[in-house]
Amino acid sequence: MRTPSERKWDGSIVRYPDPAIEVLDPRFNKYTIGNSVVERLWTGSRWAEGPAWFGDGGYLLWSDIPNNRILKWEESTGDVSTYRKPSNYSNGHTRDRQGRLVSCEHGARRVTRTEYDGTITVLMDSFDGKPLNAPNDVAVHPDGHVWFTDPGYGIMLNYEGHVAEFELPTCVYRLNPETGEATVVTDALEKPNGICFSPDYEKLYLVDTGVTHNEGTPRHLFVYDVVDGERLGKQEVFCDTAPGIADGIRCDVDGNLWASAGWAGDGYDGVHVYAPDGTRIGQIHLPEICGNLCFGGVKRNRLFMMGSQSLYSVYVEAQGVPYF
Repeated sequence: MRTPSERKWDGSIVRYPDPAIEVLDPRFNKYTIGNSVVERLWTGSRWAEGPAWFGDGGYLLWSDIPNNRILKWEESTGDVSTYRKPSNYSNGHTRDRQGRLVSCEHGARRVTRTEYDGTITVLMDSFDGKPLNAPNDVAVHPDGHVWFTDPGYGIMLNYEGHVAEFELPTCVYRLNPETGEATVVTDALEKPNGICFSPDYEKLYLVDTGVTHNEGTPRHLFVYDVVDGERLGKQEVFCDTAPGIADGIRCDVDGNLWASAGWAGDGYDGVHVYAPDGTRIGQIHLPEICGNLCFGGVKRNRLFMMGSQSLYSVYVEAQGVPYF
């Protein structure tokens, strides 16, 4: 049997079980399916990011940041089309409690909501009278507040936005989309990136990608208690993702954390799965860096993974936390 790194990705038949799905701890066994394989559904992005599943329409949206577009994949046909171009170099997406698309835009340095009729509402583009850096990833709390990270990658290079000066610290914000009122929930991370809540919304997970690539440097994924649904408790290290870096993250209904990962090469790139105690229990190997991920499909048991240039999926026995 091939090892995960020897798995072919040219569309040839894969013998079950797929060696790209690796069990590191017996707790991961219950989430694997013996006759489910990792599929490359499409390729052609320059940097794929920010997937959001629309079960009511049977489609997936995601960002192709350097190409300044949002792409759409139809589950019924497998067709891929352009949903929005230009997209203001959009990055992370989610859905609010009414099912509307909420987006982080590098180019316009703002967080927006796409209304049912397709019009775009600006939810936030500044704080304390200064423009946001470049919002990156986003999650919505059951009370309707939008929590998002603002590390500023979109103003560091013209490739994914527009070069500009930082005018604000790199923060995580909690935004009331109805009033526009926003608060900083933490400014303790160098580059706050991936964000998600636990299934009960009592904890918040945050990735800090502002680390050096020196060997032996910790690469932390943090967890916080969410106090009264409004503020964060003490910062604690959930896990160390070294030698690579996590990016987008999602929880399943059992509280396991699924993290897109990369920048450490063959044998590391893909998705790493952590139990609620922070133990890495499984890994899904990809031939590319994985930038982000989400659960979808009719039963929320299809994991969609954004490779650097490609869209992948695999059926698992885990179910993602629903948007609403």
